[in-house]
Amino acid sequence: MHRDFLLEFAALEKPVQRRVSEAFEKFASATHTGAHLEKLTNQRDPRIRTIRITDFWRGVVLKAEEGDVYLLLKVLPHDKANDWACKHRASVNAATQGVEIRNDVALEHATESLRAVAGEESRRLFAGHSDKVLRQLGIEEEILPIIRLLPDDTHLEALHTVLPEQQFDVLLGLASGMEPEEVDREIVQAYARSAVPEEAEPSGDGLVAAMAHARGRVALVSGPTELLEILERPFDTWRIFLHPAQYRIAYRESYGGPARVTGGPGTGKTVVALHRAHQLARRLPADAPDGCVLLTTFTKDLAAELERCLALLIADERVRAKVRVVNVDALANEVVRRERGGAPLKILVDQREILARWGRISRGLGLDFADTFLDQEWRQVVLAQAITSPEQYLKAPRDGRGKRLGPLQKAQLWRAVVAFEEKLRQSGEWTFFQVCARAAQVLDEPSDRPFRHVVVDEAQDLHPAQWRFLRALVAPGPDDLFIAGDTHQRIYGNKVSLRSLGIQVAGRSSRLRINYRTTHEILTWAASLLTGERPDDMDGGEESLAGYHSTLHGAHPDVHGHPGKAEEIKALVARIEKWIGSGVRPEDIGVAVRFVQLGRDIAQALEQAGTPAWVLGTGASGTGVRIGTMHRMKGLEFRCVAVAGVCDTVVPMRSAITPLESDAQQHREDLAGELSLLFVACTRAREALSLSWHGAPSTFLVPVAEVRVPASL
Repeated sequence: MHRDFLLEFAALEKPVQRRVSEAFEKFASATHTGAHLEKLTNQRDPRIRTIRITDFWRGVVLKAEEGDVYLLLKVLPHDKANDWACKHRASVNAATQGVEIRNDVALEHATESLRAVAGEESRRLFAGHSDKVLRQLGIEEEILPIIRLLPDDTHLEALHTVLPEQQFDVLLGLASGMEPEEVDREIVQAYARSAVPEEAEPSGDGLVAAMAHARGRVALVSGPTELLEILERPFDTWRIFLHPAQYRIAYRESYGGPARVTGGPGTGKTVVALHRAHQLARRLPADAPDGCVLLTTFTKDLAAELERCLALLIADERVRAKVRVVNVDALANEVVRRERGGAPLKILVDQREILARWGRISRGLGLDFADTFLDQEWRQVVLAQAITSPEQYLKAPRDGRGKRLGPLQKAQLWRAVVAFEEKLRQSGEWTFFQVCARAAQVLDEPSDRPFRHVVVDEAQDLHPAQWRFLRALVAPGPDDLFIAGDTHQRIYGNKVSLRSLGIQVAGRSSRLRINYRTTHEILTWAASLLTGERPDDMDGGEESLAGYHSTLHGAHPDVHGHPGKAEEIKALVARIEKWIGSGVRPEDIGVAVRFVQLGRDIAQALEQAGTPAWVLGTGASGTGVRIGTMHRMKGLEFRCVAVAGVCDTVVPMRSAITPLESDAQQHREDLAGELSLLFVACTRAREALSLSWHGAPSTFLVPVAEVRVPASL
């Protein structure tokens, strides 16, 4: 079954889906008698056939030359199915040995158009790469002439739906600046190495083997029962179709130590983490205890989503029982409570109260430090480096802290730290980071560790205290830690060096470059927000979006302003009603806001208009359009997303920004965090994005509000 088939099946109305299921349930008997399989005249590939579903709908299949093997390619209206079947052809990629489907007619037309352009344009996009190099990377002989006509990446992007997918990935990698050796390692070999295991290699003609080698685009289905089980949940394609790069990372037999995967939004880092947890659990010996593989993340909401997805992925209950899903802070709380005899911990979570205490301490000691500066120094230096004495603090590096401190100032600041921590002890209160720090100390005492493997998702937002706790949960060794994250999406300002915490990922790091969630148009617009941003990679290097692209296309983001809040909400309600009218379920629509009150106002307006809505985090789960703060939207995805209230007084949130005069470096870091937060909110959308404001737009939007989406990044 080809990935495109399942995606198109998911978009069909329920009655048509049932007819498709019925047709393929009877497929085996129908093909044995030759019934319903139709050849067409003037076909480019005689192996492509159509199968009748209804008078109006047809399925398109590719029949192997030998054996009883078929590849389900498309489900389309009758005339469109016939037209598609006549124009397309299957072939085998020489470099990866995977099956590819191309539109021969469209390629011929594109070649004619490019020849006309070539006469006016002297530039050639791939002039620096020889035919030999391109062939070695899997570019076919008949594709080379059209490639040689391309003047720039805009024209390459125009061929996205025409070129075979593997070859397009290769060409886009080269166009984005990757060296041929890098393309071979990260793209070509990723496709080639993720083929079926040798013992499962199919027999039959070359086309059958090529289907099996096309992981990420083709799923092997043994019969109607397995096919129908897949068709019951067509939107959950991540369970079945892993891109070869994802598969290679998730199902590697073993890593020699901690391993890491990075990549922009929608590249499937969470999917890889889920599949890795599955791989680790099913590899365990039969006597391994339940819950000995930990799958963890930053927040409770994200952990609940991981739990839901894991239940979809792992059908075997015995394997599923081996994986425990819980967020980091909850697990640390559990460890410390157990040490203290089960007594509950009193957690101080109100940031306003925390800053107020720092302010009182600073005034009481007569210090010239702002409350935000003291709090950040405590979190980012003292807790981050597990400092427990003034001598340690005096010698501690303060990388990333913009305000220089002399010995006398450090002594004064240490007095404030001692007073703050003493106040917490007196009141029996903890912060989350203190709980993690204590949990790490508790686990460092015994020789045994509670988990055999730890898989971490959304790793970029974890604090060093949380990383020490995670390091203490599992003994160092092969496959101890598997880490997934993207520092472009860091929204809490917790910078960390994994190497300094004893987590060595050098030589075991991989980067994903293809976005499977968000359309090219949305992705490019959102990425333009981050122009010039080069965040760290948590290991001494820099992250980059070079080569990052989407496989999907759709409408441009709808970006607009309004004179007042009432007008913005009214337009937003109309936009959501239009989405629902086009067939999108309310549950597949998300609304992101910077503060919760605007979310409540939008929910009220939607309810008054007859559209159910639910504000995340305000009580029991509800139904309808899901509305949440930008922070709560992290890790979620929707078919359609509206980002509302992106005004200059709200985004960036002034209270979240350290004053420039207090700490210039922290001021820049805070702005970067607010920008990443907006980027995260926008990239929750799969198909449609609407972004709005009232009054003046956010300063983040000024350079991009009128951006027309370029062809590629």
